[in-house]
Formats: sequence, structure tokens, C-alpha cells
Amino acid sequence: MSTNDLHPGSEHLIILPDRDVAEEIAEELREEGFLWVKVLREAARTEEDDEDHEWAVHVVDTRLPDAEGGGAYEGLRERFTELAREHDGWYDEPGDPRPPAR
Repeated sequence: MSTNDLHPGSEHLIILPDRDVAEEIAEELREEGFLWVKVLREAARTEEDDEDHEWAVHVVDTRLPDAEGGGAYEGLRERFTELAREHDGWYDEPGDPRPPAR
């Protein structure tokens, strides 16, 4: 996948406090057919302590059109938001002008 394939709505971050949970979610998403899923260690944005980290499940999916507000787009956003909440995390979509969903 090249960066030319990316458009608003194609990148997703599910931020979680636990690595094992992040790995499980990433595996579930791969099994569902998401082709590009990666678990990353993410420095906490609100803490100055360098040891405080969270885990991000980074999903890239260019199959949906760049259609903010469209049914499929919003459905995926809602699903990832709920998935994050179930595990005491939050959802962020790079390039989305709305604040991260907590």
C-alpha cells in the first residue's frame, strides 16, 4: 500500500491501555478481512512521564470511499469507538476534524 492510496477516513487508531487486548483486537480485525492492521506502542499524550505508554491498534482500510458522514464510514467509526470503550480505551481517526471518541 502506498501513501497515495490513503484518504480521509482510511486510517484508524484504537488506543488501549493493555498490549494483550490490543493484540487480540488486531487479530480479530485481521480475521474479519482488514488487510493492514498493526499494534504500536504509543506514548501517552497527557503524561510527561516517558514510561507511561498506551497501545494503539492502527488500521488502514482504503476500501471505503472518502465520504465523511456516509453510512459505512460512520458505521466503522461507531464500531471502533465502541470497541475501544469496551476495553477502557478511546478511538481516534487521523485527519478527522472531530475530537477523539472516548
